[in-house]
Amino acid sequence: MSRDSLASIPNVLSLSRLGLAAAFVVMQEPLHRFGVLVLAALTDFLDGWLARRANTTSRIGALLDPITDRIFVFTAVCVFLVERQLTTLQYFILIFRDIMTAIGFLVAKSVSWLRPITFRARLAGKVVTTLQLATLIAVLLRPEMVGGLITAVGIVAVIAVVDYTLLLWRERVRSPA
Repeated sequence: MSRDSLASIPNVLSLSRLGLAAAFVVMQEPLHRFGVLVLAALTDFLDGWLARRANTTSRIGALLDPITDRIFVFTAVCVFLVERQLTTLQYFILIFRDIMTAIGFLVAKSVSWLRPITFRARLAGKVVTTLQLATLIAVLLRPEMVGGLITAVGIVAVIAVVDYTLLLWRERVRSPA
């Protein structure tokens, strides 16, 4: 099996989050949705851990993992917005970093000196993802915690965007134009 195969266990785990996102939409019971959130978080941890441990990291896996994470989180946040468990402002705070990351990715692909830069997960981005998942769990189990968690997501998301921007700036200075 090729290291870039979609059928590798880490990639299958990443892809499973697409099915979990669909399950999240159709499930109505908070406890069932909580189970789906736990499974999504578990697959998010395991895909990268297994790929690194088995030395099967791949370009396709490095792309699939964050994309399926974002699709899962975006789906869950949309469900909660439609069900009025989140306000529009809370919705945008929760997806701010993801929107900025998508814009940054598109810019990076269209600016020639950014193309060779390898984008990797950074600590602030991982903290945002963890806080997003904690917020989704709080919506289901502890709604009184949602406001504080969303504030934390917003603060760390700004830090993450600044962190990635500074990283790109440093790379720009190092790269020939």
